[in-house]
Amino acid sequence: MTGATPPNEPVGSRFREFQAGLDKPDGHRRRGRDGEQLTVPPADFTAYYGRPVLKPPVWKYDIAGYLFTGGLAAGSALIGAGAQLTGRPDLRKVGRWTALGGVAASTYLLVHDLGRPARFHHMLRVAKLTSPMSVGTWILAAFGPLAGVAAVAELAPLLPQHGVLGLARRLALPVGNAAGLAAAATAPALATYTGVLLADTAVPSWHEAYPSLPFVFAGSALAAASGIGLIAAPATQTAPLRRLALAAATVEFAGGHRLERMGLTGEPYVRGRSGRLVKAGRVLLAVGTAAALVSRRSRLLAAISGAALVASSVATRFGVFEAGRVSARDPKYTVVPQRERLAEKSTTRL
Repeated sequence: MTGATPPNEPVGSRFREFQAGLDKPDGHRRRGRDGEQLTVPPADFTAYYGRPVLKPPVWKYDIAGYLFTGGLAAGSALIGAGAQLTGRPDLRKVGRWTALGGVAASTYLLVHDLGRPARFHHMLRVAKLTSPMSVGTWILAAFGPLAGVAAVAELAPLLPQHGVLGLARRLALPVGNAAGLAAAATAPALATYTGVLLADTAVPSWHEAYPSLPFVFAGSALAAASGIGLIAAPATQTAPLRRLALAAATVEFAGGHRLERMGLTGEPYVRGRSGRLVKAGRVLLAVGTAAALVSRRSRLLAAISGAALVASSVATRFGVFEAGRVSARDPKYTVVPQRERLAEKSTTRL
């Protein structure tokens, strides 16, 4: 048996050899006759006996894209409904088609990350209100068909005016309007649930940001949707989008400011690659909002503003995603806050 004491060697000699190994520095600890290490390797700050302190997220960058496209779809549905209620048909079309494109891309990215389409179907077999993933799957499943019906209804003018297709043409408008309003009703949940989903994990920079992430994602969703509207809709119908971009920037800046003030776990939002992405998102958001406010009837300024707003949303989503990955890989973001909480509890008890 490996490690057994030879028949002619006293037990005490093996014990003294083990004690001598304890007194050696980490790099010079003695080994037994069979090459076995006589002491357990010390747990250091990067691993717990060879295992990571926190298992990093298995999500790929598909999920970062999913965060962006889902928010874009939600914001566009709200814009489409607002345009419907205020008599802006061209802006309504842009909002509805963008909502459908966004939710289609979002669904594809989610299924691609899951690996098999059947896994998305299996997630719909249960409804668990305490699980953000389960709730989000049902929100996406409800929003998608509604956005699809609202968008397809925009094709009604292409149908003939008589016969069965003529009847479909006449029914398309009221059905599309109802579906557009219903999609807008579910849009706020679609825009913000991903923030709740990230905060519900054990990843430090996501978990500690639970009060702020939904607001950051809501502002980002409205900014991206406003950007698409400024690019694609006529300038005569985009006045509400300029005000919406300002509101979106206010919400996102307030939430982003809180992310940076979280202490140690907020560090990935201001440093490294993730910090550069978040900062780029804020700069682009400021540029896009300022350009939107002065664009008025200028198609060039509207296009510049819209592109900056869309790019800001992409940078923000990918920056937040990367910040979580950074905090999961570095154990200090898990260990140091735990020690601080333990020290605070000890002080309180005293």
